[in-house]
Amino acid sequence: MQLGELANRLGAELRGNPLLEITGVRGIEEAGPSEITFVANPRYAGLAKTTSAAAVLVEPEFPEVATATLRIKNPYYAFARALGFFYQPPAYPPGIHPTAVIDPTAEIGEGAHIGAYAVIGACVKLGLRATLLPHVVLYPGVRAGNHFFAHAHSVVREACVLGDHVTLENGVIIGADGFGFAKNDLGQWEKIPQSGPVLIGDRVDVQANACIDRATVGATEIGAGTKVDNLVQVGHGSRVGEDTMLCAQAGLAGSSIVGSRAILAGQTGVAGHCELGDGVILTAQSGVSHSVPAGKMISGSPAFDNRLWLRAVTVFQRLPELLKRLDRLEKKLGEKA
Repeated sequence: MQLGELANRLGAELRGNPLLEITGVRGIEEAGPSEITFVANPRYAGLAKTTSAAAVLVEPEFPEVATATLRIKNPYYAFARALGFFYQPPAYPPGIHPTAVIDPTAEIGEGAHIGAYAVIGACVKLGLRATLLPHVVLYPGVRAGNHFFAHAHSVVREACVLGDHVTLENGVIIGADGFGFAKNDLGQWEKIPQSGPVLIGDRVDVQANACIDRATVGATEIGAGTKVDNLVQVGHGSRVGEDTMLCAQAGLAGSSIVGSRAILAGQTGVAGHCELGDGVILTAQSGVSHSVPAGKMISGSPAFDNRLWLRAVTVFQRLPELLKRLDRLEKKLGEKA
């Protein structure tokens, strides 16, 4: 594909030779003379001057460089789109593998690909063009919309409901029993039935080995457009809004509420029954045991306002020095006494 055609398809302003032949996309330090790259972080702006790439996707105000540039408002998103022009994932044609086990009461929409050893339980309903790769298991009563894509060894438990364009990566478990136990009169833990399903909106991606538990009563809910990263745990009865990001190893205890467009960075934790408002950001490894108003950025464990946390961390790093100064001051005061 020529650079001029790529610019047109992306809707970018091209400054450079439109006849350059582009064969792929790559990171700015690895890209070669027939590949494009991008700069979205100002820290890497200097690399645009030294990259071997044929062209760089940048914001409209980016300084002029010798390398050709494609100027567009969101270069990172444009890079993602360009990647789709050159890389095509494996295609799975319609058909049902002879080893798949499908209950006769299941309803499967047109164009489905059902892989080897997949199991589809009673009264399951799948929309159009579903793709179930080997060893996927759908328990009885599962419903999934159009373009459902389940990678190998993912499991959806009984009565869970998934919207359109939902993708489950390898090893995802949707609707396993929540961690619900109550002590009897002898002090022994007894299991509480987990009766409520998981409800997942449209365009939700759940990455590898993440677990979204079913509810004791009611439902566990994941809003449309939300992205759930590897090894995330969503506890029973939790509710997550739309277009929220739950990053790797984040954990929500039971009955947590997270608003829309929130970001929970890696290894963050939310205690049960806490509510995080829309647009809340928890920085990495933060632990929250209280509700957080909309729009706040929170850090630390126990977590508090990010700006105050940054100041506190600065002071913490100076504690050895401050302790020495305090010791010297106490000695001087003792000598004077």
